[in-house]
Amino acid sequence: YTPILLLALAWEGATRLGLVSPLALPALDRVFGAWWGLLAGGELYSNGVVSLLRAGAGLGLAIVCGTTLGVLMAWYKPVRVLFNPLVQAIYPMPKSALIPVVVLWLGFGSASKIVLIFIGCMLPITLSAFNGARGTEQVLIWSARSLGASRTTTLLQVVLPSALPEILAGIRTALAFSFVLLVATELLVARQGLGYMIGWLGDGGVYDAMFAVVLTVALLGFAADRGYLALMKRLLRWRE
Repeated sequence: YTPILLLALAWEGATRLGLVSPLALPALDRVFGAWWGLLAGGELYSNGVVSLLRAGAGLGLAIVCGTTLGVLMAWYKPVRVLFNPLVQAIYPMPKSALIPVVVLWLGFGSASKIVLIFIGCMLPITLSAFNGARGTEQVLIWSARSLGASRTTTLLQVVLPSALPEILAGIRTALAFSFVLLVATELLVARQGLGYMIGWLGDGGVYDAMFAVVLTVALLGFAADRGYLALMKRLLRWRE
């Protein structure tokens, strides 16, 4: 937390000393005042709930589908041959390039945001699950099969636990992507959400309130990452 405190002190010092224009970087007390006004008025809460539901839905679908696809690609060659070229082709593509296409198909509602978050988050999870499952020690697999375990049992009881650290690391990456994609999509094509608030507050010149929403998104992302790290430690405690 020390770097965050130092950043806040540098921000306040730069604005108080006149090193930065208040139009470019409002003072922190003004930002906090605007934040409280948005919270008391209900705009921050209502738009925040919409954004978190969109991010949660897209990320949740990505976790289920990405983990399943990645493990199946590693375990079954026909699945790998079918999907691996598609995953490798889409992964480096900037996901923001898909915004016009998805909006054309699904409109300006929540569905287009959820689908874009789903696509952007699913790919790193898929690759992490694939690499984790492929990295399972062959000795463990041979031992399980020699003891009479079926292919499905070996997958569920040997491969998945072995791949779990890699899968959880991929989900953490996807968690960060979900906030980036959420703000990007809402900023461009939305009528609700925190990204939408950043856009219309900035267009209206209400920069202290705009920075208040930006900081809200940053703090939500930070809190989500810290909470997920704590969950990861609990889930991987058995490996110790």
